[in-house]
Formats: sequence, structure tokens, C-alpha cells
Amino acid sequence: MTVRVVLADDQTVVRAGFRALLDLTDDLVVVAEAADGIRAVEAVRTTRPDVVLMDIRMPGIDGIEATRRIAADRALDAIRVVMLTTYQVDSYVFEALRHGAAGFLLKDIEPDELRAAIRTVAAGQSLLAAAVTRSVVEEFARLKAPEALGAERLAPLTDREREVVALVAAGLSNTEIGAALIMSPLTAKTHVSRAMTKLGVRDRAQLVVLAYETGLVRAGER
Repeated sequence: MTVRVVLADDQTVVRAGFRALLDLTDDLVVVAEAADGIRAVEAVRTTRPDVVLMDIRMPGIDGIEATRRIAADRALDAIRVVMLTTYQVDSYVFEALRHGAAGFLLKDIEPDELRAAIRTVAAGQSLLAAAVTRSVVEEFARLKAPEALGAERLAPLTDREREVVALVAAGLSNTEIGAALIMSPLTAKTHVSRAMTKLGVRDRAQLVVLAYETGLVRAGER
């Protein structure tokens, strides 16, 4: 399967570098580029890619607002946005995850890791397995108190689904969750999917953010 990619970054050299890396593969193709957030949203609506590599800081509207607009458009539900940042701990990344980003990558990522990350996201998974992503979520969740309506937000979940969501927030895969709770990976995946549906989140990234914001898990806990 060919994965269609949109590159959104205000620096021409950055876009050119990522395009050069992706052009070396048969299954990854860049279908559009954008130098600001408004053009990024337009490119996504026009080309309907599988994955968007979105810079956080751009003119017009930034990558966070562009991501929010893409995530809010029901016609673009299948499109996955990955944020690009220069810093491992970036205050904007947490907001991007809240607004629908599937994860984030550092701009100095190794070529093979970049290609693998794009394939991972295109397959419907998030990039939360990376310790650096969890550290960002924890760091900025630590700075704000859990939502007062946390219990109400989580009320639709069964006890088992709460356990599963807590393990997702700890960075466990479906296989690892299954081993921890003595269930098959498929059953774990089903619990994760049901939890996302009940809570109205689009992917595991938002599920993790919500787990911290509601106080289901707290920074530093495992």
C-alpha cells in the first residue's frame, strides 16, 4: 500500500529534506507541500493524504490550529497528523495532542525511523510508544490540575476499560496490556476501541491525554 503524505513546514529546506528522504522509498509518496497552516489545511482537504507531517510554528495559523481544523472535519477522520518539533519537550506538543495529533517527531529523526513512523501512523497506530512522547504528556499534565469533571468524563467506562486506558497511558501496547490483564491482544484492542468511542477521542494519543487530564493516571505513575 502506498502511503500518501503532506509536508507542512515554513522552511523550504526542511520540506526539501523530508521529501528527499521519502522519495527514496516505493511505498511513501509526497502529494503536497505547504509553507503555512492555512495552506496545509487546504492541501489536506484537496489531496486527502494518509499522513500529514505538520510543523508546530508556522505563519498564518500555526500547526496546532491547523491540526484542530483537520481533526474537527468529519470528512477527514482517517487522516493522521504528526507534529514536527525541534525540541524534545515542547509546550505546544501537549496542546497538539489534545487537538487530535497522533504523535510527534523530532526534526533530526533518523531516515529509517522517519519512514517507520509514517508507516506506523498510516496503519492507524499512534507514536506514543516513544518515551519522549510520554515525557511530554507527563510534563505538561504535571503543570495543570486534573479536570474537576474527571469522574463524570470517565463515567461511561467499565472498570476493565479504566484499567486498559490507564495501561495505554503508561505506554503499553495491546500485546503488553493483554499480558498484564490476562487477556488476548485482540480483546485488549477491543477494550481500547470501546473506550475511545465512549470518550469521543479519535486515537490512542488523545486517550492518553484525557487519562492524565481527568486524573485517571498521574505524572510519574506506572
